[in-house]
Amino acid sequence: MIRLFQFVTLVLGLSLVALIAAIVTMRFAIHGAEVTLPSFQGLTTEAALNKAANLGVEMTIDNRFYSAEVPAGRILAQSPVPGTVVRREWHVRATESLGPQLVQIPDLVGQPQRAASIEIRRVGLELGSVAQMPLAGAASGTVIAQDPPAGAAGVEKPSVALLISGTTSADSGSTSAAAYVMPDFIGRPYSTAAQAVTRAGLKLAPEVATSASALPQGQIPPPAGTVIAQTPLAGYSIDPNAPIELTVLR
Repeated sequence: MIRLFQFVTLVLGLSLVALIAAIVTMRFAIHGAEVTLPSFQGLTTEAALNKAANLGVEMTIDNRFYSAEVPAGRILAQSPVPGTVVRREWHVRATESLGPQLVQIPDLVGQPQRAASIEIRRVGLELGSVAQMPLAGAASGTVIAQDPPAGAAGVEKPSVALLISGTTSADSGSTSAAAYVMPDFIGRPYSTAAQAVTRAGLKLAPEVATSASALPQGQIPPPAGTVIAQTPLAGYSIDPNAPIELTVLR
């Protein structure tokens, strides 16, 4: 009987030790798979990619912006932000600095779309989004607005977005409601978007201002004065009698 009791006690003891070992192993496995993100800002792109790889996370360069403070070829911003605890193999998005803006933004308004596109690439810039909107008095296929505007300083992105005059109904000089297609104004300065709307003869609703705190957690906020939402959405038909609403980061 005593031997049976000793045997049972031994079995329970070994089971308890195994349970504790399993819990400890699980805790180490869980926490060992986590990493606290450091700041990559200011590192060269190569150094940042190597550092991320050594931590076990994946990094991609999603955007490139001009910066007067951060030299070209170095990390300007990251998402998630430093100090965030993530699991290994997490995807970290980074923005690379192009250094200060050295390229003069050309004047493209009035040019045919093809000629404007060629000029953008000739000066070393990239063609950004292209949207169409009918505009009375403007030749079809010509640029009626651009972002950034000609000669702009302090530009962030090395790209130029174009707003092209669309075709008119039956070439009679009048446009139907279905002919109006909402351009994508998100990411553009409010002044540029508002000017494009009013020049097209459409109605602009009062500006809806919001703060960076309203953005999703971890999202890198754009500069103040940037459109972050719009109604109607890009690509949707526009009712000429309905106001266009733009939400702006302030």
